[in-house]
Amino acid sequence: MREVSAVERCSQLLRRLIEEEGTVLEGGILKVDSFLNHQINPVLMRSIGEAIGEYFAQVNLTKIVTVESSGIAPALATSLQLGVPTVFIRKKRPITMSNYIKGEAPSHTKGGITELFLSKEMVDSRDRVLIVDDFLASGRTIEAVADMVIKTGAELKGIVGVIEKTFEGGRKLLKTFDVPIVSLLKIRSLDGRIEFDVK
Repeated sequence: MREVSAVERCSQLLRRLIEEEGTVLEGGILKVDSFLNHQINPVLMRSIGEAIGEYFAQVNLTKIVTVESSGIAPALATSLQLGVPTVFIRKKRPITMSNYIKGEAPSHTKGGITELFLSKEMVDSRDRVLIVDDFLASGRTIEAVADMVIKTGAELKGIVGVIEKTFEGGRKLLKTFDVPIVSLLKIRSLDGRIEFDVK
């Protein structure tokens, strides 16, 4: 009997939670705030950490990078599994941050442009970085984060979106970074109902 991988277990759990608790809103928005990005399901987070950790165990990462606030939980779960710190990019620059890289990304849920700030003290040329976020959709936010990571001189080693909305084309945009792009569950349509991509 074949052993089920951590990635497969996580994918199955994610799908069950989305089927039971997820809601489709106008504009192709999948509401998963009861377990992923407002209220956080700890069993799911442990499973996410194990799945991402399994995939990137041999990469010798030094930092997990995400954006506040929705990416923090899955990024931290990954950090716990791999034993490396999480760095989250800020959306407002604190007065304590003086040496930083600034980026911009469109906000899918709030509209407009969001400013992003990363302290050069947290990520530098010695680092091997994995980006983790809750969603891979248009890819614009992750693209901005990847550009910021590269500007620090760090080596980008991979990109993870816990849930990928394949119909928004973000994977194609991010292929220019020439790193592994991983999602734990793919959704091909939110047109009235949730359709999972089983490829």
